[in-house]
Amino acid sequence: MSFLDLPEGLAERIIQCNSTYTVRFGVRLRGRMYSFIGWRSVHSEHCEPVKGGIRFASSADAEEVEALAALMTLKCSLVDVPFGGSKGALKIDPREWTVQGLERITRRFTQELNKRGLIGPGVNVPAPDIGTGEREMAWMMDEFRRANPTDVVNARACVTGKPLSKGGIAGRTEATGRGVQFAIQSFLRDPRTQGLDGRRDLKDASVIVQGFGNVGYHAAKFLSEEDGAHITVVAERDGFVANPEGLPIEALKQHQIRTGSILGFEGGKSFAGDMTGIEQRCDLLIPAAMENAIHAENAERINAHLVVEAANGPVTFEADKILRSRGVTVLPDLYVNAGGVVVSYFEWVKNLTHIPFGLMERRRRERRNQTIATALERMTGKEFPADIRDEFLEGGAEIDLVRSGLEDVMRSTWTRISDLLKKQPELGDYRTAAYVASIRQIAEAYEAIGI
Repeated sequence: MSFLDLPEGLAERIIQCNSTYTVRFGVRLRGRMYSFIGWRSVHSEHCEPVKGGIRFASSADAEEVEALAALMTLKCSLVDVPFGGSKGALKIDPREWTVQGLERITRRFTQELNKRGLIGPGVNVPAPDIGTGEREMAWMMDEFRRANPTDVVNARACVTGKPLSKGGIAGRTEATGRGVQFAIQSFLRDPRTQGLDGRRDLKDASVIVQGFGNVGYHAAKFLSEEDGAHITVVAERDGFVANPEGLPIEALKQHQIRTGSILGFEGGKSFAGDMTGIEQRCDLLIPAAMENAIHAENAERINAHLVVEAANGPVTFEADKILRSRGVTVLPDLYVNAGGVVVSYFEWVKNLTHIPFGLMERRRRERRNQTIATALERMTGKEFPADIRDEFLEGGAEIDLVRSGLEDVMRSTWTRISDLLKKQPELGDYRTAAYVASIRQIAEAYEAIGI
């Protein structure tokens, strides 16, 4: 806290989690009773409701949940969305249960959260995390509506990350991966950075992605298909696949869906059981898997100009120091993977207003754009270029507006981080600048409400 001039005792207040609830419950399955344990931690209620994902993982514990709740508080503050931080987990391996069994477990967990006021549109809003997705959010929302029949009007806003048919928002599934893309683009556009060894675009840049789940897949897809980058390595828990000319990401994903693994893909060379995929040479490394992927033992072997933290906490404290000492730039998770909570905010607003994004404006924009195109044709005597006509005339579907809003948040947040680092160069790196910017805003909120 040496970079922050906080009133005495406030730093300690910000660090602590307000509450962590442990719930234990039983579900009768397979002819017997099974017991489960879960947690929901609320880090800070300086801004309500609180927000944060729920993960289903056999390795989950209360300490991890509290740490992730604190990270959510900082992340929401950094990107300036009006949520406090929360996080939840259920100690379970989803792969061990049938869909029907998992639904019963999820609904019972939701009942326990509801009893304690740990889910609701105005108090605590869960979202998907590791081991959960649209399906689990739909189950949780439905169970909350059953338990709160007098709150059905706004009940859809009790969770985010739902299917479109259940009140979700276009672009939520891709949001974190899309945010990774926008974060990288914002960094490269900034003339105060060195870019990728002097380059300002991703065309032909070599990229390694660790983790080929939702975030890693979407980040790889957008960077390769839209920015011209070559995804040379995709690494997973059972090894990695490499192709120096670039892996066809969509084909690799379909292979993973069919076989359950990225290994054996015909479009690249497979290295089964080899965990050195992230150590291969590249311009840009995106750890998008679990925590602590880059640590003191392998940080010296990371061979990238830029490390982009798409996962939560993929670089340990010791590894971060090693990377910086070697001149490797690290874009912090606090900023990079905030796309999910930004679009969750859009979904929450959509559910509370009961109006899809663009509904009131789309046709008016189309008519306006048509008028502009017609005027240009009359003035120039030439037809509007056919290759861009459709895009120009489009009034903006919900997904276009969501992407536009997300890009604006990611770009403005980057400017905030970069400006602070320029103003206070003693901060030293983007991670510290991001934390200082976030904590200052939280401190101002605490001071304003006298907590």
